[in-house]
Formats: sequence, structure tokens, C-alpha cells
Amino acid sequence: MHPTIEAVTERIRRRSSASRGRYLARCRRAIEAGPARAHLSCGNLAHVTAASGRDKAAIAGQASGNIGIVTAYNDMLSAHQPFERFPELIKKAAREAGGTAQVAGGVPAMCDGVTQGQPGMELSLFSRDVIALAAGVALSHNCFDAAIFLGVCDKIVPGLVIAAATFGHLPAVFAPAGPMTSGLPNDEKSKIRQRFASGEIGRDELLQAEMASYHGPGTCTFYGTANTNQMLMEFMGLHLPGASFVNPNTPLRDALTAEAARRALAITARGNAFTPVSEVLDERAFVNGMVGLNATGGSTNLVLHLVAMARAAGVQIDWQDMAEISGATPLMARVYPNGLADVNHFHAAGGLGYMIGELLEAGLLHDDVMTIAGPGLRRYTEEPRLAPGANGEAQVVWGAGAVESGSREILRPAADPFQPSGGLKLLEGNLGRAVVKVSAVKPENHLVEAPVRVFHDQDAVKAAFKAGELNRDLVVVVRFQGPKANGMPELHSLTPALGVTLDRGHKVALVTDGRMSGASGKVPAAIHLTPEAADGGPIARLRDGDRVRLDAQAGTLEVLVDATEFAAREPARPDLSANHEGIGRELFGAFRAAVGPAETGAAVAV
Repeated sequence: MHPTIEAVTERIRRRSSASRGRYLARCRRAIEAGPARAHLSCGNLAHVTAASGRDKAAIAGQASGNIGIVTAYNDMLSAHQPFERFPELIKKAAREAGGTAQVAGGVPAMCDGVTQGQPGMELSLFSRDVIALAAGVALSHNCFDAAIFLGVCDKIVPGLVIAAATFGHLPAVFAPAGPMTSGLPNDEKSKIRQRFASGEIGRDELLQAEMASYHGPGTCTFYGTANTNQMLMEFMGLHLPGASFVNPNTPLRDALTAEAARRALAITARGNAFTPVSEVLDERAFVNGMVGLNATGGSTNLVLHLVAMARAAGVQIDWQDMAEISGATPLMARVYPNGLADVNHFHAAGGLGYMIGELLEAGLLHDDVMTIAGPGLRRYTEEPRLAPGANGEAQVVWGAGAVESGSREILRPAADPFQPSGGLKLLEGNLGRAVVKVSAVKPENHLVEAPVRVFHDQDAVKAAFKAGELNRDLVVVVRFQGPKANGMPELHSLTPALGVTLDRGHKVALVTDGRMSGASGKVPAAIHLTPEAADGGPIARLRDGDRVRLDAQAGTLEVLVDATEFAAREPARPDLSANHEGIGRELFGAFRAAVGPAETGAAVAV
């Protein structure tokens, strides 16, 4: 093992000793109690089977495994629409394998692409905890031997992982829907957005471009949070090997879904390869996930989500762990916004299987892990293919994956990466702690020192841009965007305006206690700043004209004013009531009051 990976893993293991021990003891007690349906009363079991039709006798007989399906299906969102067909595929495959499956419950799936720049975005991060809670309710019926989780996008997968870890005595298989086929290239879409922000084109042309980009079922094709989630599930052993980036509604996608059902039954306590998810989600799995995040230049949202996911499994990770892993991990992929390729191009170039093989050979991943596919991460270097099955239907077989990159403009070997370290940096200084994603930021923009312009909402930034007030070197500060203030919305809709300012030759950076998107790009952005302004963090004492220095290379974020004078300033206390009502925000007052800081995952449920 690479010494940094080994040292960080051991530090996490020591730090987590007590919490992990309590977690495993709880899971062992549930496992020792035996299959759950045996403890149900006749009345309980009658309710379970009442509407199960042809599966009634098998479920009531308790001799075979019963899978609980937790689904994020809705047909308004492209990424989750393909899940409409999955329950029937899973049920059919389960019957053929001698088991059963039931939809245990649904969880909400909201889209940051729809709510970006809208009031609904202030519910986005909290939806992760709602999803975890909803999945917990679904599985609380306690009549399942395994769970299959159907989810893809931003908060959905992290919320489902938190729930899966909480029910750690059960096996858990994640079955993705896959990315939509390639449409309008992402870089073209970005250029059109900037032309609209500059007033060069109208809304009709913008809408036409957006619809040519987001054009069919499946996840968006850029490497944002949704596709970063899929990468993580593979690196952490919760997907079947090679499942992440197979397009929806294709024979291979359907066959992988059926195979997920068969595998879920095989790894129950009734099967021959019992694998509770508590054995999969250990400190090594989370280190592997952090390596994957950095090697691919993945979404900054996972800096929050990974911490929360790990806490649900009794594993304590922090931003320092991520920063050290980033320093040791080569950036091997260039996928938009870090390059011109989309995830379909990345998959065709060798994808995750090639990358995992390279990182294993470099000693940067733990191979000695348990996965839903069996022991060892090396099996994730294989790729799935279709072969004729015994019943005449196509089935999945795995063979050797790519050993060379199909395009070095998209995917490079670990020994010859795009850059020697990953895309995430930890920033520390007298403004607190933040993270910055630099994989898409040009080296000459890694250091920005300029006067600040302070805003309390993103609409005010856009108005200032349209008024020509940002045409200079500056650090845009958007504060009171943290989880306690307003739910920590993404501020990705600021990207076109800030990108135009950068392209005009100005030095520009963003500093915020809010989030940016997995689509964060060329403008350096210090995000997730903690303590947040609503907690009295130093960002609340910034004033227009203060000089701030963001240095991604040195890992510092500082306000360059007299320390005594700065500490004596009265922090800003704006009226935030407008952010606490409308579009459902009234319902989340308890979440804003109870949420933890960004460094611990900005979580309520864990």
C-alpha cells in the first residue's frame, strides 16, 4: 500500500474504534436474532402477504429470501424514470432464483437541475436525511432478508447509503439506472449559458440548447454529483462490477438489474455467501471511495456526503483525511467540467474498471475488502457482457476489462496522470476551514487575492453582474448560505456570471458557506466554509473592500486585515425569515435548528 493511504486508513481505524465497535455490536445482535419474518406474528405476516399475489405462499412459508426494494422512482426526473420498470425485473429474477421481492417503500428524489437558483434548492441537502429516514421507515417492517436500493442522483444515493448502513445486518445491493446517451456536448452548453449571461442570445436559444443536452432518460452526462455517486458505489463495492455507466433501457442494463436480484438473494443469511452491508462499509471501503473521488475529479458535494455516510457505519472520517488522500492520488480522468468528454466517453475509454486496476497496481486502493460481488476489489476490474442463458434469455457474464486506456485525452494511467494529485484541497486560515475543487481550475487561477464584495443571496450577485458592478478583480462572498441559515443550497447558477468575469481577464473567486455543484468548474470556489455565518463564523464579519487571499496551492484562506480590529467587529445578522417559508421551507425549521456543521456532514439523521 501507498504509505499515505496506509497511514490515513490506520488513523481512521483508531479514531473510529469506539463508534465502529458499537455499530458492529448492534449489527451482530440483529444478525444473531435470525431472519426477521420468523419473529412476525401471524397477523403481522398476513399484512405482509395480503397483496403479494403469486408470491404469497413463498413469502408466508419463510423458506426463501425476500428482497425489500427501496425505490426513488418518479417519472419527472430523467435519472429516475428508468426505475419504473425495475421492480418487475427484480421480482421476475427473484422468482426464477427461488425467492421473492416486494417494493418496501419509496423515497423522494429531487433534482438540483430543476431547483438550481430556485427556493426549492434550500430543501436539497436536507432531502438526503429525509431519504435516509424514509428508507428506514420502509425497512422497519422487518420482513426482508436483503434490500435493493434504486437511486442515482445527488442526495438520493448518500441518503440510501445512510439507511443501508443503519440496517447493517441486511445485505444491500445498489442497482443504478445509468446515464442518458450523449446529446449536445457539455462544453457547448456551457458556452451558450455564458452567452446568455452576457446578453448575447435570448432565452429561446438557451432553452433549445438545454433541451438538446438533457434530452432523454438517464443521468446527466457531465461528471457531477449523480455520476460521482455511481463511481463511489463501484469503488465501495455496493454495485455489481461495471454496472455504473450502462445506458438505461438496454439489454445489458436490464440483465444487470436481474443479476442484482439474484445476487441479493445469494448473499442473504439464507444463501451461501451471507454478506451484511456492515461487512462491506468499513474504513477501507470509505478510503477507497475517497481515492476514487480524487482520481476522477469528482463532485465537491461528496465531501459532505462521505462524512455523513461513514458516520452511519460508525466510521469517523474528516476533511484532513480527504486532503491527504487527494495529495497522494493522481488525477486520471478528464470528464466535463474537468475536460470535454462526458461519462459515456469515459466509460468507452475503459472507465471505472481500468481505473480501479491502475489504482490497485499503484497501491492506492485496498483490495482486501468485502463487496457485494464477493471478497476483493480486483473483481471490479472486470466488465459485464451478455451471453445466452439457460432459459433463452440473455444473462450477464464478466470478463477481463480494459488494460489500456482507449483515449489518453480522457483517461490516463496512474503513472502518467493529468496531474499528480487529486482535485480537492482543504483550505484553512482566519476565515475558518473550507474546500476547493481545482481539477478544472487553471494553475494561474489557483491564487486569488482581491477586495471582497459581500452578498447575502445569489440573486443579488446576479443583479450586480448585470449592472456591471463585478467588472474587476474581486472575491465574491456569498454568506448565510450554510445549513443552519437556509439549508445550504448549491450556488451553481452563479457559475455563468463568474465565468464571464474571469474570461474578461479579471481575477475572481467565490467564498461561501454554501455549496457549489458537482458541475463546479473553472472559477476557484472556497465552499462549505465552516463555521458558517449563521453560527457566528468569521465570514459574518467580512465587509466590502476587505482583501481576501485564497491560495489553493498553499491551502490557505485568509482575510488580510488587522486581526484585533477584525475580531472586534460586530458580525452581520441579516433577517433570514424570507428563507424559512414558501415552497415547503416551513416544514424544515426543525432541520435547520438541529443540523450539524459542514465538517461533520451537515447532517440531521446521523
